[in-house]
Amino acid sequence: MSTTRVVVFLVFYILIEIYIFSGLNLTFKNPLGQKILIGIYFCSLLVTLIGIITIFTSFPNGYSKVSWTQNLILGLLFSFFITKVVYAVFLLMVDSESVVTYVIRRFSSSDVVPSLQRRRTLKQIGVLVAMVPLTSFLYGVFKGRYSYRLHKVSLSFPDLPAAFDGFKIVQISDVHSGSFDDTAAVKRGIEKIQQQQADLILFTGDMINNLAEEIEPYIGLFRSLSAPFGKYAVLGNHDYGEYISWESEEAKKQNLVKLARHHQAMGFELLNNAQVPIKKSNEQIKLVGVENWGEKPFPQKGDLNKAFAQSQPNDFSILMSHDPSHWDLKVLDFPQKVHLTLSGHTHGMQMGVEIPGFKWSPVKYRYDKWAGLYKKAEQYLYVNRGFGFIGFPGRVGIWPEITLIELKKEKS
Repeated sequence: MSTTRVVVFLVFYILIEIYIFSGLNLTFKNPLGQKILIGIYFCSLLVTLIGIITIFTSFPNGYSKVSWTQNLILGLLFSFFITKVVYAVFLLMVDSESVVTYVIRRFSSSDVVPSLQRRRTLKQIGVLVAMVPLTSFLYGVFKGRYSYRLHKVSLSFPDLPAAFDGFKIVQISDVHSGSFDDTAAVKRGIEKIQQQQADLILFTGDMINNLAEEIEPYIGLFRSLSAPFGKYAVLGNHDYGEYISWESEEAKKQNLVKLARHHQAMGFELLNNAQVPIKKSNEQIKLVGVENWGEKPFPQKGDLNKAFAQSQPNDFSILMSHDPSHWDLKVLDFPQKVHLTLSGHTHGMQMGVEIPGFKWSPVKYRYDKWAGLYKKAEQYLYVNRGFGFIGFPGRVGIWPEITLIELKKEKS
């Protein structure tokens, strides 16, 4: 970020802080209530200062190997920031009403007088409204980020080989191991995966944030996963080390080589633009994996032609492709039919609302397919919400996901 942009951001931020402080200062008549509120505000200001210092001093070369303390600071920073934005918007609406009232009185004969008590009451309501995102995000930081949820999906296909009727697949995605700070919590997630007793375990990319060494403390945990038909993985955009500076291109290349060795040590076979037959009772399905392919600026290394080079027209195919944008832009129009594509990448932005019949996250304005199951014609896409987290060290409404997919033979 350029110096000019930093200065503009800081000036804007300071003005927002002054505006919020002035609003809080007039919210309560009661001196004790006012002091408590102002005290909380200055605590948030201190957290903000520490958070900014942490960002500039702890991650000079990328977001990797984050400690519990760093996650806590960043989580509090983000929680207070969202809370202040919500309160500032509410405050702006109240003050806008006062401005409108003033304009009416100034340019007309109206004797409308703004009620100071009403304004104070509305600002008090604003404080209560702002407490909703604050408590939600604090829960997301302290509990939500390791609150693994199981999503079960049953998919029927008329051309599924009969031997695979009832075949179970566990999908996980976006581990981002460099963000983990609680081995015991990660272990609970791993145990939940194993409890599903799946036939096949698939991982759809982003094992790390930047550095291959981030996964090393968790190799044993992931190695403990087992499935009778194996464990397979593909690479995501973060796995290429694109988001930090390297001393040389060779060092960057060796980081990827090291990550591939770690996948092997965990028992995952990497499918880099390749396929493997999954055989059962003299029948088979094709499991295909491509390297990351996403809309620019994300890497476009996936090669469908290479990955499907050994396929036959009537093959039943499952594709692992990290970025769901690949499905719309390339997979759907590919000559070889892909029955099911498994992706991740979006994390559901780690925040949003999911209730029966309604699903929303800010990430929907960037990705049309961002969480769950999608279908077009006879082809399915499933977007996993991610096992880990990155950036914001929490989960609010969009919880870390383990997906259990059961394939069914459609009855004729």
